[in-house]
Amino acid sequence: PQGQRCILAAQGIKRSLFASETMDWNRILSGILALVYLCGAFFAADAATALKVIAGLALPMACIWFGDELGSYVGVMRGQGITAETPGCLVRFGGWLILLLPLIIGTITFCRAR
Repeated sequence: PQGQRCILAAQGIKRSLFASETMDWNRILSGILALVYLCGAFFAADAATALKVIAGLALPMACIWFGDELGSYVGVMRGQGITAETPGCLVRFGGWLILLLPLIIGTITFCRAR
């Protein structure tokens, strides 16, 4: 009984986190990349740098993981009115762009230095 309830609860959480197959891949790949960034910062520098990386990953990860929810916001933000919803795919695209920006800049820098 207790074990069955835990299994059912875990299955419900899994279903809610991975609502669609597209979100599965977006979440898995972005999570792996974020983990690579985090491990790189921790091993290349220190824990303080890793905490800064976590703070920097918050926005792109939120955009990728919760693009539909963030895109559906309509209201006032910083005194500016948001009058229409933004498609979730565009929010996720923006999150991926921000998440991949360090790799893009690093690749360009590496190629120009050669």
